[in-house]
Amino acid sequence: MPGTDRNTAAAPPALNPGTLNPEELAHIDAWWRAANYLSVGQIYLMDNPLLREPLLPEHVKPRLLGHWGTTPGLNFIYAHLNRAISARDLDMMYVMGPGHGGPGPVAAAWLEGTYSEVYPHISQNEAGMKRLFTQFSFPGGIPSHVAPETPGSIHEGGELGYALSHAYGAAFDNPELIVAAVVGDGEAETGPLAAAWHSNKFVDPMRDGAVLPILHLNGYKIANPTVLSRIDADELDSLLRGFGHEPHYVEGDDPALMHQRFAEVLDSCLDRIQEIREHARSSGDSTRPRWPMIVLRSPKGWTGPKTVDGLPVEGTWRSHQVPFAEARENDDHRAVLEQWLRSYRPEELFDESGSPVPEIRDLHPLGERRMSANPHANGGLLLKSLHMPDFRDYAVPVEVPGTGQTESTRVLGTLLRDVMAANDSTFRVFAPDENNSNRLGAVLEATDRAWNAEILPGDDKLAPNGRVMEILSEHTCQGWLEGYLLTGRHGFFSCYEAFIHIIDSMFNQHAKWLTTTNDIEWRRPVASLNYLLTSHVWRQDHNGFSHQDPGFIDHVVNKKSDVIRVYLPPDANTLLSVADHCLRSRQYVNVIVAGKQPQLQYLDMQSAIEHCTKGVGIWDWASSDQDAEPDVVMACAGDVPTMETLAAVELLTARFPDLKIRVVNVVDLMRLQDDRTHPHGLADADFDALFTTNTPVIFAYHGYPWLIHRLTYRRTNHKNFHVRGYIEEGTTTTPFDMCVLNSIDRFSLASDVLDRVPRLRDVGAHAREEFKNALIRHRQYIRTHGEDLPEVREWQWSPAAGTTNAVPNEPLREPV
Repeated sequence: MPGTDRNTAAAPPALNPGTLNPEELAHIDAWWRAANYLSVGQIYLMDNPLLREPLLPEHVKPRLLGHWGTTPGLNFIYAHLNRAISARDLDMMYVMGPGHGGPGPVAAAWLEGTYSEVYPHISQNEAGMKRLFTQFSFPGGIPSHVAPETPGSIHEGGELGYALSHAYGAAFDNPELIVAAVVGDGEAETGPLAAAWHSNKFVDPMRDGAVLPILHLNGYKIANPTVLSRIDADELDSLLRGFGHEPHYVEGDDPALMHQRFAEVLDSCLDRIQEIREHARSSGDSTRPRWPMIVLRSPKGWTGPKTVDGLPVEGTWRSHQVPFAEARENDDHRAVLEQWLRSYRPEELFDESGSPVPEIRDLHPLGERRMSANPHANGGLLLKSLHMPDFRDYAVPVEVPGTGQTESTRVLGTLLRDVMAANDSTFRVFAPDENNSNRLGAVLEATDRAWNAEILPGDDKLAPNGRVMEILSEHTCQGWLEGYLLTGRHGFFSCYEAFIHIIDSMFNQHAKWLTTTNDIEWRRPVASLNYLLTSHVWRQDHNGFSHQDPGFIDHVVNKKSDVIRVYLPPDANTLLSVADHCLRSRQYVNVIVAGKQPQLQYLDMQSAIEHCTKGVGIWDWASSDQDAEPDVVMACAGDVPTMETLAAVELLTARFPDLKIRVVNVVDLMRLQDDRTHPHGLADADFDALFTTNTPVIFAYHGYPWLIHRLTYRRTNHKNFHVRGYIEEGTTTTPFDMCVLNSIDRFSLASDVLDRVPRLRDVGAHAREEFKNALIRHRQYIRTHGEDLPEVREWQWSPAAGTTNAVPNEPLREPV
């Protein structure tokens, strides 16, 4: 076969000549030729779609964009899946890892009629075909890869690596679904894909659907060979069997033989999937089987030009994108293009009107059995609201604000436990081996962890039918969750804050998917992607600098305002209120940041609901500016910054009882933007009412301080905003020392007030010295005792006491 080393390829078993009868073979081949013809036409043509006249320069697009190399293989597989769906009445989806082969699924959707149903102007006739061709990779048209605009897709083709994790996410809790997942051999070199092979250890054949991986080896990436196409047959087979699969091989370049062989192998794999299901569901035995998979080895650019300008094309890297790029201005290239298109014999494939002939039109399944119309691929059609318990029933009693010590995420875990119990086929939680560490262990009272590998005595809460998804791969958790959400279910992803960055690019793709689908009428809204970021930057007592990075928020707010939301609840009751809102929402990416360590509680449940509904508000109980203009606004966002802000307020009121301080707490970070920029943004008048137009604002923020400046730069009083946050100072140290290292501690915040309030500049010298001395003594104490001062560790809000919580003045011994 051109472009591959046949000596290293597994030899295909003997052909069963009876798999397809001549009529079936002719119909499948005709459908494949039609899909290939439409695919080439999308890349090259803008007119003369049926070649009813000789091909002229003006029929060819001036800019040729797209990817041909993988497309004929995708079309080949699609044709055969259609045969199997029709013969077996299967509920099947198609996930295309080589998503840059976008012409293929667009062609398939047009042949199946789905495309014309959702885009009536792209009709199934010559005029519609012309529009189909022209719109591809064209201004005002559609992208060149598999995109939200493509019916039947849940998998953005703009990036490689996620086909398997998306496919398994779609299969979880979908017992009758089969997801055919094509893995490109270039995609197979990515880390996310390598980890995703292990997804079969999390499938319960009794309750879940099945994934049929199809590894498509066509030999090349853009310019280089692919690894899996260049290893010997035994090594490849061992690799795939090591991942827990039973591989079946199809290899060649002769269409007739390849059709017969692929049909035989596909039938064998589907028979095996049915056997696995029937055994598990009749016997109650969920023991992990060896799931079948297919390895398809075909030429890159199959059925395209063999050579162009004397250079080989089919079976080489030259066919990866546009095999030749001068068809408009080069007569020889245009002749090659016309010959290539006519080789598919379009006069046999389309009638006089340009519609597919009956042999092609009738090959595909009907209605929702069409893969381009499968409702799982438009998950909002299937989405049902969660059965939600009343989050108020989980309230933490708060008699005095700023007191108590509660692990807020542990409280959230009890809510998630009951959500899990009430939605036992539509809700899962995902975490990279951190569910218990993140204090969400209560969910294990409702279900076990999903696990279908060996279980040893002493293992904790492992079962094939578990619904807590834990694998030490953020990529796989994210991919599973995306697949689960996009097929109409709900989920929750908890992660250490610093390591959520691992999936930055996957978040990008999902956010862009949501943004795009907001403008696609036939795409129905799906449940929001909900992140809980915990074990955060301010409480990494033993992990140190490597575990400190709050920058995911900055990354998120770069995306379109219609899809992103960021919340920083300061205590358990606000966390419950925020989580309830996020779990009920649609079409968003919700980021919640909350610590898992014991922390002070500020608001009773009713106050928490009111505060979260507003998103930002004045805490009257902590303020001293009632019915007067404040001398300073002390703003805070995040649990630790809130505590340090209140402690600073207490220091200041003890020293300067007549100082008028306004405390403003921010839960919904996007309230800081103006209402012209973000749907949650505050109107200028409301913002000015909170932060004033000329008063100093000392803002303690959870993350990088410049984000607050970025969100508020248009505001009247921005020049008076002084923001403190994480400035990349960190180590293995005490919780309070992390605040000191980044100058977000109570003493530094109080000193800022002395600098910013004019009337304190001349009278605050003694207080300033006290605060400086306190920081010196703090440093001595932690270096001696290895923990924060008792006055810091045990601090609670008590403004009525009228005393400072500065470090006592007794002498300390030198540090060890």
